[in-house]
Amino acid sequence: MPFLNPLNDNIMIIPSIGQPVQIFQAEATGGKQVQLSDYQGKKVILYFYPKDNTPGCTQESIAFRDHAPEFEQLNTVILGVSRDSLKSHESFKSKNGFTFDLLSDPAEELCQLFDVIKMKNMYGKQVRGIERSSFLIDENGLLVKEWRKVQVKNHVSEVLTFLQSS
Repeated sequence: MPFLNPLNDNIMIIPSIGQPVQIFQAEATGGKQVQLSDYQGKKVILYFYPKDNTPGCTQESIAFRDHAPEFEQLNTVILGVSRDSLKSHESFKSKNGFTFDLLSDPAEELCQLFDVIKMKNMYGKQVRGIERSSFLIDENGLLVKEWRKVQVKNHVSEVLTFLQSS
């Protein structure tokens, strides 16, 4: 299991504001294995989205892409996360010119760590899916802010405004 509680190797702890985020690792685009510790000294925006190449997810990801230079100026790395395969992520990233990595979480381990898997209504049926959410982790691995039940429109601007004011 890649997410370990330093106090108990068998328990995942959902991070809360002001608390350390458990060390995690995930497969990322570009053939990388990403670990939170790779970004020590930088802030990390971890945004969870339901599915590659869907309208809302594409719009949100493009907004992050378009504002990537502003995030870089604020010493902040962007990482997108969904349950899609690396092959799907590579295509999505290439098609839209994303400059940041996408993390593949088909076993939902990262999704569970951040408690973003929820029951949702889709076309009148209950389905398990990712609740669009974003998390800001500081340079020392502490969770600073979370945005849950994100509405795509203006979300990236909200995240930037928060970063600029903190």
